Amino acid sequence: MTSETTTTAPAGAIPAQPGPTDGTDAGVGREHEQAPSEVIPGAGPVVRPGERATVRLRETGPEEPPRYAPEWLELRESADAAARANDLLDPLRIRLANLPGKAGGIVVHDLGCGTGSMGRWLAPRLDGSQHWILHDRDPYLLHFAAVASPRAAADGSRVTVETRRGDVARLTPDALIGASLVTASALLDVLTREEMDTLAEACTGVGCPALLTLSVAGRVELAPAHPLDAELTDAFNAHQRRGGLLGPDAVTAACEAFSDRGATVKLHPSAWRLGPDQKALTEQWLRGWVGAAVEERPELAERADAYLAERLAANTAGELRVVVHHSDLLALARPTGGTS
Repeated sequence: MTSETTTTAPAGAIPAQPGPTDGTDAGVGREHEQAPSEVIPGAGPVVRPGERATVRLRETGPEEPPRYAPEWLELRESADAAARANDLLDPLRIRLANLPGKAGGIVVHDLGCGTGSMGRWLAPRLDGSQHWILHDRDPYLLHFAAVASPRAAADGSRVTVETRRGDVARLTPDALIGASLVTASALLDVLTREEMDTLAEACTGVGCPALLTLSVAGRVELAPAHPLDAELTDAFNAHQRRGGLLGPDAVTAACEAFSDRGATVKLHPSAWRLGPDQKALTEQWLRGWVGAAVEERPELAERADAYLAERLAANTAGELRVVVHHSDLLALARPTGGTS
């Protein structure tokens, strides 16, 4: 794995600026500020197929600015936390407890960590000392993730963190030597099948379990229903598959990739359930969802504009409910001597 910079945040460090769940942060991500009617970067369609906002997936040209604004990652963090599948934690805890060489604690690689929401959710739910290695392409988000990371496990044991900037698509078993766990959120759907195989090969090559959360399932439910819902869903799913990306087929491909390499795979739904208490997130999701559908099928534009206006009005009035379906996946590879 490419590792351009490495930073270690001392235990107990205080963020140099408000953390990602602090709504008072007027200075974070000024380069990403948007007018209220625009889509926060990351909520809407990316410019280039094959480019995830916070992870450089493949070498397709010169370095570009990251495409996720901290505001989008902050906006979705509580919905992500509520959606993640707690039912997968017990089998994960059992596997981690039985790993060889665990006496010194566990090492977790978080791929495409963004502002570090996975660590903030998971680290306090696991016992024992933990060292998190956070991977992302955006040095600003890496700093943000490091200073806002948890410092204690469920039993009070110490949690430490380091950051690595680089490309997660070229992951190899060598990069995961000593790893106890690999995690990622909203990553699988922006991989190609080849990259999925690379990820599965790297994890199973060292006998490392993988907790891969919040992959899009290609299904949304909006209430009240609208005649254009299904057509926009189909267009959005087609957009997700641009450039050979897996999109809503990612979970099926991941199950195949890990199972073919001897891992036991467990799945659990992890839907966002958005109502009147999540109006800001619902608005950004709607704008991005409709925008991607129209980018894929421009002939929808006129009807989609009217649809979006109607849906946004309902959201403002507290009358809209949205279920965005995702899946969480736990892959339990056969342990090997290379696992910490």
